Amino acid sequence: MEFRQALEKTLEKLMEEDQKICILDADLSKPNGTAPLYQKFPDRCFDVGIQEANMIGVAAGLAAYGFKPIALSFAPFATRRVCDQIAVSVSYAKQNVKIIGTDPGITAELNGGTHMSFEDIAVLRSIPDMTIYDAVDANQLAQALPQIMAYEKCVYIRMPRKLSYSVFDDQYQFKLFKADVITKGNDITLLASGIMVYEALKAVQILQEANISVELISVNTIKPLDEETILQSVKKTNHVVTCENHNVIGGLYSAVCELLSSKYPVKVDAIGIKDRFGQVGKYDDLLKEYQLTKDDICQAVKNNLNK
Repeated sequence: MEFRQALEKTLEKLMEEDQKICILDADLSKPNGTAPLYQKFPDRCFDVGIQEANMIGVAAGLAAYGFKPIALSFAPFATRRVCDQIAVSVSYAKQNVKIIGTDPGITAELNGGTHMSFEDIAVLRSIPDMTIYDAVDANQLAQALPQIMAYEKCVYIRMPRKLSYSVFDDQYQFKLFKADVITKGNDITLLASGIMVYEALKAVQILQEANISVELISVNTIKPLDEETILQSVKKTNHVVTCENHNVIGGLYSAVCELLSSKYPVKVDAIGIKDRFGQVGKYDDLLKEYQLTKDDICQAVKNNLNK
């Protein structure tokens, strides 16, 4: 199932259960998968047009009157374009608004550099009282959304639209703010977020054949970090590599380094965007271009262990 299909299906159920949930789109309801909701809940779905700052202002106003708005757009337009509105109208005003940024990082593919947000986490991480969740697969997203809607603070949800791989099976149980230990290991801790969990899992399978024991952890919320799970693993392995579909400046790598530098100093290496802009390309080609592939992860792990 595609991420956007899981999004629409889960939101439909939530909107049936809670009359206060409403949807705001910035002229992207069809690409983001929310268009069917407009037929089912016409009084609670609003297309504000291509005016994202206004969308966040409207969402904040709705929240102030007790509604539970969800504002959606492509990731760069839902974050960097509306940073001031999120900071002042939502976070500073303590409004219960959920923001969904779709196709972050390389998942923007053919939409190219203007739509390829490598900085959205960094932008919002710096705003007080923000929660940032990076969806791993459609199954996790479907479980995360009800918990996120029940959490009465601003949350940024980062998710691809069209990808349909699976990391978690039907037995999986998501817990908001908790990281998931996917594979246990003793040699190195591999901390991955979002789409990079899938790529990291493929790398782990290769590394296991080389007798390298990897503890792979899915870091689901970049803010706040699950410090307990991360520290417990790193204190065991003393080696760390992070993997993210985001600039290494301000994202998962930065968050992990901030944690470890103060509580358990250890060398951390990073797989991620090395301070570059995006570009037009297919997903697999962009993985190679930005050195995010399973082979790149394997090499980073080996380099870290040899230092």
